Amino acid sequence: MTMSKTIFGIDIGGTSIKCGIFDGDAELVIKEEIPTRTQENGRYILADIAQYINRTIEKNAIEVSDILGIGIGIPGAIRRDGAVNKCVNLGWGVVYVADELSKMINVSKDCIHIANDANVAALGEFFKGSGKGYHSIMMLTVGTGIGGGLVVDGHIVNGFHGAAAEIGHLPIVEGLDYACSCGNTGCLEQVASASGIARLAGTNNAKEVFDKAIAGDKAKDAVIENVSKYLAKGMACIAGVVDPECFIIGGGVSAAGEYFLEKIRKYYQMFAFHASKETTIVKALLENDAGIYGAAKLVLGDLQSVHGDSKND
Repeated sequence: MTMSKTIFGIDIGGTSIKCGIFDGDAELVIKEEIPTRTQENGRYILADIAQYINRTIEKNAIEVSDILGIGIGIPGAIRRDGAVNKCVNLGWGVVYVADELSKMINVSKDCIHIANDANVAALGEFFKGSGKGYHSIMMLTVGTGIGGGLVVDGHIVNGFHGAAAEIGHLPIVEGLDYACSCGNTGCLEQVASASGIARLAGTNNAKEVFDKAIAGDKAKDAVIENVSKYLAKGMACIAGVVDPECFIIGGGVSAAGEYFLEKIRKYYQMFAFHASKETTIVKALLENDAGIYGAAKLVLGDLQSVHGDSKND
């Protein structure tokens, strides 16, 4: 591999770390994965990433001076001082990722750009996926949990505490007698994530619920109706505050495609403020690659330079 400039896009997940190597125009050249070692409170994770990057630099004869930067999506809130403020899935407390990683790779910490993984996935879809051509998008990643990422006018909206767009923890549901992983009760994630769907259906497999619903099982279809209603209500709340041009549905549950999207659109029309009722709702395009594309885009910075006019202008 010969490139004049190189960008590393890293997406840290609970079981694997996705690694993308991009050229200076953010075109993907190599895609690989390494395991996420969460033992001993995740103490090996940054060392494993550094080892991968150093090995890739050596293997491909990349000059350190030609590395434009390293973008990293992390499953946790990012504080204003750049520290990761707890990652339950990784076992991390407060970690200064850029400071620690820069020492292992021998690059300036200013070359390392970090953001919440759901925000980074939204950034990837905005840049190269279903959100390309829009000025503002809200992405919901519906998997084991529900993550949210908001991009407005080409920039990630982090919020003061790094917790913007946490749609999965909107208090949507009353009457639940069990707590969310965040410690609260009544969160959207409790009833509309893959684990929530399985629980509502009395099974351990959300895919099975969707498969049976699509095949005509009325009881399972009723579960998906309720889930779609909850999701749409959460989306309507978001629209009432930030009014995105487009909602993008990603994560494992999005594999149900138009069957699921049509139900969400139906209920969104019911709940949304009249000015926002026609907001576009689409399936994510990049799937598991959204995170590495978004991480690469963190490095390149100004997103507005790659976007033309809005699709709705």
